[in-house]
Amino acid sequence: MKNRLLLLAALGLSACSSTSYSGPDMPKGTALPPPERPVADETADALPSKARAIMAEVTATLSSDALEGRAPSTAIEPKVLDAIITRFKAAGLQPGNHGEWLQEVPTVEITATDPTPMAVTGKGTSQTFGYGDGYVAASYRVVPETRIADSELVFVGYGIKAPELGWNDYAGIDMKGKTAVILVNDPDYAAETEDGLFKGRRMTYYGRWTYKFEEAARQGADAALIVHDTFPAAYGWNVVNSSWTGAQYYVQTPDDGASATKANGWIQKAVAETLLKSAGQDLSALSEAARRPGFKPVPLGLKVRFGFDNKVRKSSSHNVVGVLPGTERPDEYVLYTGHWDHLGHCTPDASGDDICNGAVDNATGIGALTALANANVEAGATARSQVFLAVTLEESGLLGSEYYAANPVFPLDHTVGGVNMDALLPGPRARSFAMVGGDKSDLTALFRAALADEGLGEVPEDHSERGSYYRSDHFSFAKRGVPMFNFERSTDLVEGGRAAGDALSEDYVTNRYHAPSDEYSADWNWDGIVQEVSLFYRLGRDLADSDNWPNWHEDDEFRAVRDKACAASQGGC
Repeated sequence: MKNRLLLLAALGLSACSSTSYSGPDMPKGTALPPPERPVADETADALPSKARAIMAEVTATLSSDALEGRAPSTAIEPKVLDAIITRFKAAGLQPGNHGEWLQEVPTVEITATDPTPMAVTGKGTSQTFGYGDGYVAASYRVVPETRIADSELVFVGYGIKAPELGWNDYAGIDMKGKTAVILVNDPDYAAETEDGLFKGRRMTYYGRWTYKFEEAARQGADAALIVHDTFPAAYGWNVVNSSWTGAQYYVQTPDDGASATKANGWIQKAVAETLLKSAGQDLSALSEAARRPGFKPVPLGLKVRFGFDNKVRKSSSHNVVGVLPGTERPDEYVLYTGHWDHLGHCTPDASGDDICNGAVDNATGIGALTALANANVEAGATARSQVFLAVTLEESGLLGSEYYAANPVFPLDHTVGGVNMDALLPGPRARSFAMVGGDKSDLTALFRAALADEGLGEVPEDHSERGSYYRSDHFSFAKRGVPMFNFERSTDLVEGGRAAGDALSEDYVTNRYHAPSDEYSADWNWDGIVQEVSLFYRLGRDLADSDNWPNWHEDDEFRAVRDKACAASQGGC
């Protein structure tokens, strides 16, 4: 997931239009305006002055044509890795993977071929729906073919099992051999405020499609089909169709995906309405019932059949791991992460340029990662160890961070928290920042204290129903219990205000995002990036020098997994 503000600009939306906010993340009526006094150029917690030059040098190198857009698992990857390792060495880091710089990330590419139509029978009806226009599906399993045969369809509401909220959409049913029909998002998505069991309008992890497929697998379902609806999904069927009908990339697992469902996919809302009507049910009525506590799954009396062959290709890429050992508690760790990969060669522009250089996305993030390494080494090692992790395959679904989090070099129950850097946009300094994901953990208090010290305002995340927190590399750690910062500059700039900030973001998304024109320029204004990375530096170092173990708030979806890990930990959290 790229910078949230850029995505909002792509939709013609301005981020953070007001500094007055009523919701769970701040007391009602709280107003946090930008400071009246001028924002200082330097603070005691800012990066060293040479950090700007380091970030520019690294960004220019990684986004040069010589590195061909940094596509992972290609012949260019070793050159990219060498460039990052050279910088880590020069900064004074030590190789972090048991004396090695690299962690191999084994991946599998699965492409569904020769898909059949989806056939539904039962209750005197027989219907078929085409692949692509009616349904899409793929398999996480490394098998030559996928066949769902006469699997009973069960409507399971939002497909959520949340013990901490007393919610179980699978209550009283055995899903083995059955196919779950699941609503997109979570029960509170239509709320106007962020008040509610599922945080109102703000999407929780339970609203993410990835969670729904994972839970269906835990329930033993044969398959899972999410009902697409544009508003709660935040994107049209065209996005689903294009995303799910080509090659799908996954991290290789020891069981080759056998613990996943046989197939996961989506159906058009109109298809769901037709199916439910033939079962004597109404989608609108069932959807309304599914929003209320105590909902029970509804067997539809229908059976589904569909399938496809799988073209499988296995490959590998690499994360780069550097560490600055701590002086007092070296077995406790603070993470700094950013992804090094981009798209490689892509669709040529009008000039014939076919290299998607990825200067902003995410050579800037690795430039920031390197500058943070330099700054921390020069400032002296902290009490806790600091880990600098350049991950791969973000553009393929957060696979590099997912692999590290599932196979951590440093145990996650000994990992205090961290920050992730993705697509830092050049431009002037901002007057305010937003905490993406809202007030989820004890990290928020540190964030707000830093803003106050810097004389900066706080604004709420715009369009919180879209779940931006769950779409970047920090999420791979958060869902396993590690609290991670995700904050961003608002578009309210010191120079030019919101009009200038919105125009800057709109220009990037319209003219450069995922295009050959995302190139480095010596004319970039680094002031805003330096401001943002200075906060990363301060907050990361505060964590690394303290003895605190921040946790998720009691009602957060990640609290239970952190508590469980800490309860079993030997000398960790």
